[in-house]
Amino acid sequence: MNEFLNYSSEPADKDAFTKGLDRAYGLIARPYDIGVKLLPVWKTWLKRAIPHIQGPRVLEVSFGTGFLLTQYAGRFNTDGIDYNEKMVAVASANLKRKNIAARLRQGNVESLPYEHDTFDCIVSTMAFSGYPDGQCAMSELHRVLRPGGRLVLIDVEYPADGNRLGMGVMRLWVGLGDLIRDLGKLLHEFGFDYTEEEIGGFGSVHLYVATKRS
Repeated sequence: MNEFLNYSSEPADKDAFTKGLDRAYGLIARPYDIGVKLLPVWKTWLKRAIPHIQGPRVLEVSFGTGFLLTQYAGRFNTDGIDYNEKMVAVASANLKRKNIAARLRQGNVESLPYEHDTFDCIVSTMAFSGYPDGQCAMSELHRVLRPGGRLVLIDVEYPADGNRLGMGVMRLWVGLGDLIRDLGKLLHEFGFDYTEEEIGGFGSVHLYVATKRS
């Protein structure tokens, strides 16, 4: 079915795309934090990552206001990076409120400030569709993950059966500015073995559990 799907083109002006998203998330950081905490369906999707996280060293990229970090970070040696400074501030406050330690910093996923083969696990939830250069982002995730390490990725993708409700939700994601990519193909290109599962949104939200080949 994939050859008939309308995957997104990469933005012509990647810098402008990133800056536009950064401004938008800066404006909604606190309402976004409240929304994630209050919306059961969103929390359910994010929590599907937790059973697949392995340590001891974990990196969560584009963690937003840190809801998922508050659910697991205390059990691992945890780092986090997000492009938006206000999101980092809100997430730091959320972790401090729960007395959970994690090293959070502002930075770009497409240029990660970590050495090769640093992490045992990388977590990315509902964020990859916001990166202007999917190849560059996946390359960086692959670079800092150790051989045999695990990438736990949750994001939007077309439902396998093409059902109307799921395809309608996909049109909504696109309308909100998400970049829809063939994530399975991208994982394969970068040397990952993976499983894929539809976990919500009438098949439009997928969980990938990928292992970096040794």
